[in-house]
Amino acid sequence: MSKEINQTLFKEVMGNYPTGVTVVTTTDKDGNPVGLTVNSFASVSLDPLLVLWSIDHKVTTLDSFKNGEGFAIHILAGNQQELCRNFASKNVDRFSTCKWELSEHNLPIIEGAFAVLQCKTFKTVEAGDHTILIGEVVDIQIEQREPMLYHRRHFSSIPPEFYVTV
Repeated sequence: MSKEINQTLFKEVMGNYPTGVTVVTTTDKDGNPVGLTVNSFASVSLDPLLVLWSIDHKVTTLDSFKNGEGFAIHILAGNQQELCRNFASKNVDRFSTCKWELSEHNLPIIEGAFAVLQCKTFKTVEAGDHTILIGEVVDIQIEQREPMLYHRRHFSSIPPEFYVTV
């Protein structure tokens, strides 16, 4: 199989894998807030509490995330689809489209997320055309909201009446 076919099939497979949706934020070297929409988010460890996400090497804010001391992962609520699109868009003043404030860890925190994990950077790993950022969770905020899901290029959330206990 050629590289192009593999990439096409890989994108199809991953696009059919339901994920949560996050916006990850930090500040740049001048203290300005930066952020982007990310769905490459996962838990790594319980002791210590570690999570990871990855960023494409072509993203203009790559250095802010790689060189920063930390980042905040906002697990979006089901009603934050417009916010998700804004933080995925180019040439948009992303933080002018939402309410936010700096936390005690000097991280931009966006209002209305299902949960926010504030992290100090634990490790960065170069992996192909992305960098994996591993963060140690130093603060957790959670709200009583339904989290956003992404599946087959569509956003949704699952209402509580569809939950099944396992």
